[in-house]
Amino acid sequence: MTATSPSDLVQPFTIDVPDADLRDLRRRLADTRWPDRETVPDGSQGPQLDRIRALCDHWATGYDWRRAERDLNDLGSSRTVVDGIDIHFLHVRSAEPDAVPLLLCHGWPGSVLEFRRLIGPLTDPVAHGGDAGDAFHVVVPSMPGFGFSGRPTGTGWNVAQVADAWVTLMGRLGYDRWFAQGGDWGAAVVEQITRTAPERCRGAHFNLPLVFPTPQEMAEATDAERQMIARAGRYRTELDGYAREQATRPQTIGYSLADSPAGLAAWIYTLFQDVTDSDGDPEQVVDRDEILDDIMLYWLPNAATSAARLYWEQRRDDAGAAGPGEPNPVPAGFSIFPGEAVQASRRWIERRYATVVHYAQLDHGGHFAALEQPAVLTEQIRTTFRALRAR
Repeated sequence: MTATSPSDLVQPFTIDVPDADLRDLRRRLADTRWPDRETVPDGSQGPQLDRIRALCDHWATGYDWRRAERDLNDLGSSRTVVDGIDIHFLHVRSAEPDAVPLLLCHGWPGSVLEFRRLIGPLTDPVAHGGDAGDAFHVVVPSMPGFGFSGRPTGTGWNVAQVADAWVTLMGRLGYDRWFAQGGDWGAAVVEQITRTAPERCRGAHFNLPLVFPTPQEMAEATDAERQMIARAGRYRTELDGYAREQATRPQTIGYSLADSPAGLAAWIYTLFQDVTDSDGDPEQVVDRDEILDDIMLYWLPNAATSAARLYWEQRRDDAGAAGPGEPNPVPAGFSIFPGEAVQASRRWIERRYATVVHYAQLDHGGHFAALEQPAVLTEQIRTTFRALRAR
């Protein structure tokens, strides 16, 4: 890998993982000591043994990391230093003269590769059957502690710090005003940006709305809204064990995630199982190799523990947070995918955002919308920002 850039320079960053690291991975997979089989006929205790064994067997014998590595390098892989941390990001400029900058923000257990199939249509819409007027210059950064970005050695890297870093990054790339999109933690980062730098962010798009109904809203909920409340309640009571562990003891789980590729695969695969629109069979909606690409962005840089700490950092920050304030001033669009655990009605959203330029409830897709429904998410992004380009 190339050397990191000094000070505030932006430099190309060629990813070239040593063959020895890939051999070590295959050895560890071959030496896995497996647990006994689950005692239920479904995934309610976690991913089933046969499913994870099949995934890891393919990982060891049929998966090609070099393909993903080429994709990363072909998508403008770069690095710069922000607030003392090496930031890895993808940067693809459009050839269209009226293209506008767009920041895409991932979450956990996502990565910059999550957006791989969106970047071409967003930067070169004509080549993908679209209109030149929908072109964007695309920037996709890896959060500190994630992927090939640097790992913080001290505390403080919460959502607010990441949001400030992305504002700095976009300015460093020559973008004074831009659009932003996010889901999961990426949604939290974008929300923070719209609150602290509304003069920079021209508009936002969310595929996970950070909108949580008040007791009064829950009491007055429609049938559709009650279904949303029930879905979020099931997530909090049955599916969020990973989040509680990472928010309270990230170092504890980190030893297992750093040492065992099978353990890391199961930890991340759980989310693909639980919150994709797949009835618990994520490989029906996300290609197995793309799931492994995502896992590799945690395994190869040994980033699983440092990424998990974001939950711990934000829990400390949320403990002293104030309640909701004034409506968000930045125009925003929302895409509600049916498999997403956190959903919100338009009326809930409109009470919290001054200008809602787009709201859609989609027929298919879940938490990993960029992987499950890339064409749909691309069009949702285009639709949201189309009316805002002239502002």
